[in-house]
Amino acid sequence: MPTIEYVYSAHSAFAYIGSAKLNAICTAHKVTLTHRPILLSPVVQAQRSQPFRNRTQANVGYFFGREIERWAEYRDVPIITFRPTFHDADYSLASGLILALGDSGPAPDKLAHRLLEAHWRDDADLSDTDTLKKIATELGHDADALVAEASSTRIQAKLQENTDWAIAQNIFGSPTYIVEGDPFYGQDHLELVERALTKPFAPTRWQNPPVA
Repeated sequence: MPTIEYVYSAHSAFAYIGSAKLNAICTAHKVTLTHRPILLSPVVQAQRSQPFRNRTQANVGYFFGREIERWAEYRDVPIITFRPTFHDADYSLASGLILALGDSGPAPDKLAHRLLEAHWRDDADLSDTDTLKKIATELGHDADALVAEASSTRIQAKLQENTDWAIAQNIFGSPTYIVEGDPFYGQDHLELVERALTKPFAPTRWQNPPVA
């Protein structure tokens, strides 16, 4: 069975916008989704990308505003009309909930989508334990046990391992989808991801001069 390595942060706008489409692709092509939730800031910083606070207002308005609006409309995804109130909160526990359910299967698939949806549709605080327990309960999990496991040293170490791995793999940000070692960055590449599942793209031959 083919697999897609799904590298994302649990609070990513574009991971949310692409989530339903990604799951539909996996169902249509009988693909196993391997979840690799990460801590996004260290990954972005490793690629020397500008953090949100260092961008111009025009840049933020376009890439973290208009692009979100247009893609949400295109994908028919309900979304709030502002940067989530708690977007800068700690989402390591939310990421741990996904990892506590395993790397693949219906349980992490559904929870990952619901967490993203809660943040970007309902303006939920993904650092709030009660909010996370409510989501876990809605999905039929033992919320107390799942939160305890998610906060454990083992699961939080796995989250850090995913983050370190993403940095070593030169991942740019969230979401990134990897098909047979070929990375596709951004939910706007999901159509290319789907094509790669049936007809892999030719290996790269491109050469660039060194970056200063």
